[in-house]
Formats: sequence, structure tokens, C-alpha cells
Amino acid sequence: MNPEVVTIGLGYIGLPTSALIAQHKTKVLGVDINERVVETINQGKIHIVEPDLDGIVSNAVKENYLKAATKAVEANVYLIVVPTPFKGNHEPDISFVESATKGVISLLKEGDLYIIESTSPVGTTEKMQQLIYTTRPELKNKIFMAYCPERVLPGNVMYELVNNDRVIGGIDEASTEKAIDFYAKYVKGDLHATNARTAEMCKLVENSSRDVQIAFANELSLICDKADINVWELINLANKHPRVNILQPGCGVGGHCIAVDPYFIVSDYPMESKIIGTAREVNNYKSFWCAEKIQNAKLKFELANGRKPKTALMGLAFKPNIDDLRESPAKYIVQKVLQGSNNEEHFIVEPNIDSHNVYKLTNYKDALEKADIIAFLVAHDEFKNLKISNEKIVLDFCGIDI
Repeated sequence: MNPEVVTIGLGYIGLPTSALIAQHKTKVLGVDINERVVETINQGKIHIVEPDLDGIVSNAVKENYLKAATKAVEANVYLIVVPTPFKGNHEPDISFVESATKGVISLLKEGDLYIIESTSPVGTTEKMQQLIYTTRPELKNKIFMAYCPERVLPGNVMYELVNNDRVIGGIDEASTEKAIDFYAKYVKGDLHATNARTAEMCKLVENSSRDVQIAFANELSLICDKADINVWELINLANKHPRVNILQPGCGVGGHCIAVDPYFIVSDYPMESKIIGTAREVNNYKSFWCAEKIQNAKLKFELANGRKPKTALMGLAFKPNIDDLRESPAKYIVQKVLQGSNNEEHFIVEPNIDSHNVYKLTNYKDALEKADIIAFLVAHDEFKNLKISNEKIVLDFCGIDI
């Protein structure tokens, strides 16, 4: 296979992006360090849960427009779509981007297009430019480099990759135009030109804004709990105002974007990012608060009934109807509750995955039948409209009843 495009990273964004490009009869080599992932894709199968993706991957592999490997080969376009986690002190870690870049430096040639899609701190594209030119000085001003972050929602990725607008920022105007020409082949949404630094900040700002809005809803839920007010009813009524649109509270914020990206701003601009930093604290605290609520309910049950309760912990994913557990507040709550247990029976439920390497999973119907306390952590569709005995203690942290 002589690919036109090489995609580094075959995760929740890299694989759908590769599949979309291949669907348009462009040959794509997807690269991942996980040999199991590579083998799975080359069999025409997928290793993640995403509607419509399996059929597109299967067809693309069958028609030889998509192949996976553990090492890159020469192409004309290189997409960097690897994780960008943060370190223990919440400082951004761009080592994966750097490693992926090093993996293609020797393959670059004049006229190639290099694009970072990974969420990155401001200045990352420029750092990779410096890395490339230091290693390959003969390529200076002879390749095109740009930053173009994804803007997709897990569970609707294949639609949004095509129809959402994209922000595209090059290291110079020629790079921006080159990248726009590339994405125009596959994206129906508008393509907005800017520079690399602005595009990098745009991605961080989008998710920080959402984090702040969620923090307001979560803070309301804490206030309403003390004030003995139904927060779901309150928000519904407040949203009747024509210029008010309060989000729904949950048990925290998870995922690799909203729970992570604000720290990229706070880390670089600590004195200026007061609201953004506080929002992170509120959303992190909400998970701790939920765990404490469950522990208190368990203690109250034991005192009233003379035995320890059986507790169902409903959901592990970071949002409804997906299998993605990255930075999941529900997973943190489960861990916190189990740490405080002593010879107690817990039923851990996550209908979107078959197994977990730490927790034994229980079918949600069995968990509901056996548990004394039912804590809803994620609003999966399976959990809605359930008939639950009035004898059960229900803790709804995600609005299952609304």
C-alpha cells in the first residue's frame, strides 16, 4: 500500500478520521503502538464503540483504502492524532505529540503537509516546527504545517467529523491554505482560517467554556441539596427565561477534553485564569461530594437495618451511551466508594463494556434487583424508565428521573 495520508494514533478520533478519509477513496495508513489495535483494524473490525464506524472501517479495509501498522511509511499528508494527557501537577504532557512527530521526521519531504489534531498547549505547533527543522534543516520553509483540532461528540463522531465547522491554523498563510484544501475534500462544514496559536487556544477555550457552564450547574446542585430544592425542577423553570440556558448537573466532568483542556490554560496562565481554575475545582469536588453522599447513605442504612447494604453503582463511562472511561468521574466515585467499604457487597454496572480489568461488572437488571441502594452515576439509556421498588434507596446524580 502506498498511502496518501498517514494518521498517527488510532483512538477515539484517529480511527474515525482515518475511516472518513478512506471512505473517500484516499489510501490511509493508520499507525498505533498497540499491536492488538492494529491487528483488529486490519481484520476490518474496531476496538472502540462508535455508531456507524464499524461498517465504514470494514468496507475501507476490504477495499484496501485503509490499513493499520505500528510504524509510519512515506506519504504526502501526516496527521498527528495522539493523546495529550497532563502530568501529576496538571501540567500538559506533549510527549506523545513529540514522539509521533519524531516517528515521521525521517519520512518528510518537500511539499508534505503535517497537521496536529491533538489538543495541545499554545505554541505546540511551533515547537514541533522547531523540532522538525532542527532535525531536518533542509526542509525549512519547504513543508506545510498546521493545527486543526477536532470538535466531535463521542457517539456522533462520524456525522460531526463531516458536518462540523473546523478551525485551521497554519504556521504561515501558505500552510493554512494547504490544510484547508486537504480538509475540504472530506468536510462539509465551514473551514475557518487563522494561525496556529489561535487555533490551539480556540480548542482549549471551547472546552473551558463548557467546563465553566457545567460547574455552574454542579454548584447549583450542591446549593439545592442544602436548600431542600429539586435542582432538576429549578433548572427547568429557570430555563423558561428566554435568555437563560443552564446545563444539567452531573457527578463531575470527564473525558479527555473538558476535564483536561482547562488545565492547559491554567498551567500557562495561572494568574489570569481564575474562573477557569475555579470551575475545575467545583467539578472535581462534585465527584468527591457524590462519593460522600453514597457513603453516608450506606451508613444510615446500616444503622437503621442492622446490616450492611448492598449497593449498585450505575455507570462507569464519562458520559451517557459510550464506552469511554477516560477521566470519568463515575469511575473515580466507584473507586472512592470501594476504598471505604468493609465486607460490603457492591454491584458495578456499565452496559457499554463487556468487562473491566479492575471491576467485576454486573448486569443492570440484576443489580437493581439485588441492591438496597442504587446510585445513578451516568444517564445511560438503559437506566431510564426503570421500575424501581419504593423500598430501594435511590441516589440520582445525573437526572435519571427527569
